[in-house]
Amino acid sequence: MSNKMLNDIVISKAIIETFSKKLIDYLKVDVAIVGGGPAGLIAGYYLAKEGVKVSLFERKLSIGGGMWGGGIMFNEIVVQDTGKKILEEVGVPVKKYKENYYTADSIQAVSTICSKATLAGLRVFNLMEVEDLMIKNNEVRGLVVNWTSVSLAKLHVDPITIESKYVIDATGHPSEVSHLLQQKAKIKLATESGDVVGEKSMWAEVGERDMNENTKEIFPNVFVAGMAANAVFGSPRMGPIFGGMLISGKRVAGMLIKKLV
Repeated sequence: MSNKMLNDIVISKAIIETFSKKLIDYLKVDVAIVGGGPAGLIAGYYLAKEGVKVSLFERKLSIGGGMWGGGIMFNEIVVQDTGKKILEEVGVPVKKYKENYYTADSIQAVSTICSKATLAGLRVFNLMEVEDLMIKNNEVRGLVVNWTSVSLAKLHVDPITIESKYVIDATGHPSEVSHLLQQKAKIKLATESGDVVGEKSMWAEVGERDMNENTKEIFPNVFVAGMAANAVFGSPRMGPIFGGMLISGKRVAGMLIKKLV
């Protein structure tokens, strides 16, 4: 054990100065992801791997979305062939259950994806939520963010802005960024109605199939991925099968890499 004495103020300064530098460095990014579920994390992983400057904002303390709990708190998840390949690429152990059905430990899956994504260069800001968007000349140019605790405590504290070339709505079932576009900016989205259609009841086969098609640009510079994509376009939810979310994250990353790299 070191004989050097610890200084409480030095500890505090280390946290404040290091975090402040990190936040300042990421006030301007190529891609800002909203939502730290499996689709958002996988998108961040593939983007960061290609050298894209990408940040992720998660309103909760932990990231990983619903993947942690598997199904009914049985911490196993199911993926199909394509999802299996993505899990194996990031180093998650996968077991075959039946043909085209594979299981993975949800704790291993989330922790491994998180580790690989952040080590690749994804910068995660947890306990931050998006309360508005920067819209200029009919294009989204970034996010307006605040601490989650501010809204929980109902405090009147002004936010700060994050400039980004592109935004990914990966907020899952609530599809919060898409709702902000619709409600606050009165913007028509790239859906049949121009609004967030809302997710349908569970149908794993259709939900998984539709998610790939629904992962797309819904307004200049705004893309939807994961369950948010199905909620926006009115497709079913899938339950504890996560391959579609992983595929969606990889798909949206590929779309943006083509634009940026």
